[in-house]
Amino acid sequence: MIKVGNDYVVQAHDKCILKVGSRRRAAQLISDATDLLNALAVVQSPEIAPEAPSLAREAPELP
Repeated sequence: MIKVGNDYVVQAHDKCILKVGSRRRAAQLISDATDLLNALAVVQSPEIAPEAPSLAREAPELP
């Protein structure tokens, strides 16, 4: 986060992502985004294996 004039600019990898007028609001948005990214990482974690179906299905017999 950098200050540009009266605004605060949130940057990620040298790209300007967001511009807000309040340092407190910029910090809160960064915190919220971090929480969302962490939650997404937990949901997509490869450590959690998908559940196997509870009942095996047999292929239908064709006449």
